[in-house]
Amino acid sequence: MGSSSGSYVRGVAAIHRKYQATLKRAKSRQSVLNAYWKHKKESERLLAAHLRDEMAEVKRIKGKMDYR
Repeated sequence: MGSSSGSYVRGVAAIHRKYQATLKRAKSRQSVLNAYWKHKKESERLLAAHLRDEMAEVKRIKGKMDYR
């Protein structure tokens, strides 16, 4: 696990904290749904960035290895 995994975990925790707080404040069914969709979009964006970083790390390590 690289150094980006720590920031990913912190990012996920922050997103979930914000999501839970928004759910507690929700006054209607629609506001609950809106909170979910916003949370989903933020989570997908964070995951995509994390996977992009991991693939860059894989390519960097693979590039240093000799072909067999």
